[in-house]
Amino acid sequence: MSKEKYSSQLKQKGFTLIELMMSIFIFSMLCIGLFTLYNSFFTNYKTTSKSLDKDDQARKVTFTFITELRNATWGNDGSYPVNQATNTQFIFYSTSSTNSAIINRVRYYISNNVLYKGVITPTGSPLSYNPSNEVITTVENALSNNNDPVFLYYDDNYSGTTAALSQPVNLTTVKFVKINLELTNTGGVTNTQKYTIDAGAAIRNLKTNLGN
Repeated sequence: MSKEKYSSQLKQKGFTLIELMMSIFIFSMLCIGLFTLYNSFFTNYKTTSKSLDKDDQARKVTFTFITELRNATWGNDGSYPVNQATNTQFIFYSTSSTNSAIINRVRYYISNNVLYKGVITPTGSPLSYNPSNEVITTVENALSNNNDPVFLYYDDNYSGTTAALSQPVNLTTVKFVKINLELTNTGGVTNTQKYTIDAGAAIRNLKTNLGN
């Protein structure tokens, strides 16, 4: 084979500089596209996961609240079942899940759009509720209630559509209580709409004509 023919074959088999640059460009675009898709998928997954976790936590809060509310009763020191009932704070006495003879003082309140729960277990003889023994825990972060009430109160005429009692409420008229948790829909970056998770129940030891 002649030298000239062999050189010609090498040129036909190799890449030109332009072809090489185009190959590198296409490969780079594919890598960028795959990275963007990967990043978008996991960002959406994390956002959705956080939203579901927040929703699940709010439902757990309302379930616990309703269970405690239904078991509200007179305190070990003789206190009336409902101690305070405002738009942002609700204090009541409820049986302990581990010892039915002990009645805890339970306080739910909101501060800076964070819902807290404070529990005082009575001590001493006779049993009494020492404020310094209150154990406070955070039960729901980043609520969106702002000026909307977290707690709504109803008398024994509540039918499902009855308007809530006006503040300040007469504690002896409170027979049914609702908890109203407003959350921001974080499903998208620009989506700032709110949705509500609420629940309500009658205080069994105070109800007259109400269901559970």
